[in-house]
Amino acid sequence: MKSKILVVDDAIFMRKMISEILEENGMEVVGEADTGSRAVERFKELRPDLVTMDIIMPEMNGIDAVREIIAMDSNAKIVMCSALGQQALVQEALTAGAKDFLIKPFNPSRVIEVIGKVLSQTANV
Repeated sequence: MKSKILVVDDAIFMRKMISEILEENGMEVVGEADTGSRAVERFKELRPDLVTMDIIMPEMNGIDAVREIIAMDSNAKIVMCSALGQQALVQEALTAGAKDFLIKPFNPSRVIEVIGKVLSQTANV
């Protein structure tokens, strides 16, 4: 069964880029969101296997969205996507419950490596 992914980024070209990488590698992008608050709504609605989450977005940033999603589902698998130089924000996101991170611009093999690793992690019960 294909892994279902929710792609969250305020830039449409970034959503398109990561979606293409995922789909070319046998994953299904079940939804997209362009703000943190929309990401939380889409997570509730779609219950994806994994979320790729941008950090800097309008309305609600990715870190706050991670906190809300983890509060809903402590086993949610979220991979943060950040630009270089956002290490402090990435660390904050990991503390909030994100499982790993990717640096933009995306390297397709790194994207698949990180997402595959996170998807294969079992829930912390």
